[in-house]
Amino acid sequence: MKILVLGRGKTGVLVAEVARESGHEVRSLASQENQDGSGLTDELLHPIDVAIDFTTPHAVIPNIIRCAEAGIPMVVGTTGWHQHMDRVRELIRERNAALLYGSNFGIGMNLFFKAMQAIAPALKHGYRASIVERHHLDKKDKPSGTAVTIQRILESASGAKVEIASVREGDTVGMHLVMLDSPHDTILMTHDAKSRLGFAEGAVRAAEWLKGRAGFYEFPEIVDQI
Repeated sequence: MKILVLGRGKTGVLVAEVARESGHEVRSLASQENQDGSGLTDELLHPIDVAIDFTTPHAVIPNIIRCAEAGIPMVVGTTGWHQHMDRVRELIRERNAALLYGSNFGIGMNLFFKAMQAIAPALKHGYRASIVERHHLDKKDKPSGTAVTIQRILESASGAKVEIASVREGDTVGMHLVMLDSPHDTILMTHDAKSRLGFAEGAVRAAEWLKGRAGFYEFPEIVDQI
């Protein structure tokens, strides 16, 4: 495939490397070259099979709009834009476009999400849940999109409010700790990413899956298919 990687940050660079190693032709576009989606010209997008976005919460919405208008399927790993989700879903439907969003493309974390679904009923039996997420100093959004996904899973299954505490320090790739506490015992579940390679590999596999499809998808829904 011909893949366009939007964003040349730490993860974007790794996504491009993994895509090339997987045999794909890759073009990368830095945020400075693409202010408000202005770099996504018809000429640039015409040969592209799938775009993969790892930019910023500010940049991602113009990129989504431009790719949807051009009919380019898009994998989005950028987080921090959840407030626009309904608007984006409607745009994808109206344009008969394709978008696959993942707050985390790591296979392990998506299995962790399934574990959260399994344990969420504890909140109806006297347990209180809290989340701690720790990331590197340069991370743009707080709380992390992954923590928000965990929060949504727990809250939707129980109706209980789940608080998130965010820590930014050093070069931490990403750690998520979920604590469920009751008067009788405490349950601790942790996912600690060792590198961004798992994110990159998952994003490229998601792009391979998305080609030829239409609709709005979230990565946990399709992770078993890749």
